[in-house]
Amino acid sequence: MMEPVHFSAQLNTLQGDEAEIVFSASVDNGWHVYSTDMGDDGPTSASFQAVKLDGVETVGKLQPRGEVIKQFDKMFDMELRFFEHKACFVQKVRFTQPTYAIECYLEYGACNDEMCLPPTQVEFKAEGKSPVTKAAPKEVKPVAQKAVEPAVKEAVAVADTAVLVEKTSADASQKVDLWAPVIDQLNTLAEGNNLSNHSPLYILLMGIVGGLLAVLMPCIWPIIPMTVSFFLKRAKTDKRKGIRDAVTYGLSIIVIYLALGLIVSSVFGSDTLNAMSTNAVFNIFLFLLLVVFALSFFGWFELALPGSWANKVDNKASETSGLLSIFLMAFTLVLVSFSCTAPIIGLLLVETTTSGNWLAPALGMFGFAFALALPFTLFALFPTWLKQAPKSGSWMTTLKVVLGFIELAFALKFLSVADLAYGWHILDREVFLSLWIVIFGLLGAYLCGWLKFQEDELGGDTRKPMPVVCIMGGLVSLAFAVYMLPGLWGAPCKAVSAFAPPMNTQDFNLNAKTVEAQFVDYETGMAAARAQGKPVFLDFTGFGCVNCRKMEAAVWTDQRVADRLTRDYVLISLFVDDKTPLAEPMVVTDEQGNTKTLRTVGAKWSYLQSHKFGANAQPYYIILDPVTAQPLSGSRAYDEDISAYLDFLNGGLKRFREREN
Repeated sequence: MMEPVHFSAQLNTLQGDEAEIVFSASVDNGWHVYSTDMGDDGPTSASFQAVKLDGVETVGKLQPRGEVIKQFDKMFDMELRFFEHKACFVQKVRFTQPTYAIECYLEYGACNDEMCLPPTQVEFKAEGKSPVTKAAPKEVKPVAQKAVEPAVKEAVAVADTAVLVEKTSADASQKVDLWAPVIDQLNTLAEGNNLSNHSPLYILLMGIVGGLLAVLMPCIWPIIPMTVSFFLKRAKTDKRKGIRDAVTYGLSIIVIYLALGLIVSSVFGSDTLNAMSTNAVFNIFLFLLLVVFALSFFGWFELALPGSWANKVDNKASETSGLLSIFLMAFTLVLVSFSCTAPIIGLLLVETTTSGNWLAPALGMFGFAFALALPFTLFALFPTWLKQAPKSGSWMTTLKVVLGFIELAFALKFLSVADLAYGWHILDREVFLSLWIVIFGLLGAYLCGWLKFQEDELGGDTRKPMPVVCIMGGLVSLAFAVYMLPGLWGAPCKAVSAFAPPMNTQDFNLNAKTVEAQFVDYETGMAAARAQGKPVFLDFTGFGCVNCRKMEAAVWTDQRVADRLTRDYVLISLFVDDKTPLAEPMVVTDEQGNTKTLRTVGAKWSYLQSHKFGANAQPYYIILDPVTAQPLSGSRAYDEDISAYLDFLNGGLKRFREREN
């Protein structure tokens, strides 16, 4: 359950017989609240709704106040207006009686770059004496005929439903079970969900891989003889002391790099890291940073700290005795190796900080430091191994250039985030894929020996054939570039779906297959699923949910996903921002014990999501058994990983069939 927006309301009297109802909010980083009058085809607008106005009448419409941000959104094909950090809406009223009683609410919509909340209500009640001394004459208004339309619409919906499901008292008793909370069951299923456990392990392994790559960098190798010489001198008198010093040296390297990760975590914090991951300016900075690192790996310039820094620390380490000298020696390694490890550390921190997890930077840096420290610790323990170490040569240059291509490809991912946020449309899906095709095509050409860089020319005979390992890697890279070619015409290309922009940004798309829900009513869909003997795929969505549309365009259009949803499931889409009035308002009690009134269809589905599943953000996907209304797997939210989505669908279907048998 998320509460990123915190509203307060108050009544401020003005001169004469007028006053203002002011709704003020603080908005968490990364979230935004939409302004008023966004239109029926846009996201949820802020609106003022009166439940009871005695002795008072509204004057004009609800007015937004403060800094309104305007941004064109391609998904809605319109300019969106919203607030960040702070929001304020004001409804002016006029007193008409000596006493007044006000009961009203503000309805608003809030989203971040990954999910949206259902339309949320901020209730306000007030009563007392007004500045008016005598009652104003009442104006007789004709009854609007439109007031009966919602009831007629509801009656038609019920009539249509009766064709499929006979509404009997037995169904009414079962409805209670359909709404019974399953939060504990979902938590149990989430504990066994491997996807949730892979994230820290993946970050740790990514750090270890980065550390192993750093060991192969050219600037690392000159430090090895210096390390061996340093520890040979210390181990001459006491071998046991030499082993202890070597282990201390390795731990010192880990501590230094781990401290860097912890500083990143403590300075930014988890909320800020999550906001940074979706912030356009921050993503542009990361794009430029990785491009600089890539150009450095290509050999166009070299990143290096002033040599005097490393020399001073090295001299201090030689002059100092005890554990401090070992720590200074480790610090020398960090300084000297900066020119080679900075791009790898930069990429590692970029990946971990944009995960939004406070533990990620520290865990990633621990893996990096462990892998980097391990060979130096071993060389310190066994100095004679230095004779067997491979010599530096052209293979180091090749490795640097390959890493440069990879960092350049990753840089485009962060530029894509900024492009989507600002609506520039300079990096739509086909443009992104075209650039990746070129990058990995050039990488393949380099590994096959058809493309040369300046450092290759300086390294010796350019006519020397590339090693077999490089040629095989080049063929893989070329094959990957060819694999992405059909994506220019709308092929899913699931291997790059996590990096490429969503399918809806592609102008030319031959894959026009779409998936539409069979039902938009929970009880009706569940009854149909029982009759058909199929599991239910419940989709909590919204008309104004941008990321819901992205999932439908990028994931549901995949042929395998579409076949599963249409053939093996009963798909129910519940729109939490549906403004259709209920035939009768529903009075319910929320999780905090507060009584609230549900007046629209969307509010009903929003309450179902929070009450039964303990969630309030969209998109939100859950697989249910149609008979017991129990979950068959953990929930799933916004994630364009098609392979993981298929595993989610296949896992739920497998458990449903196992229960049937």
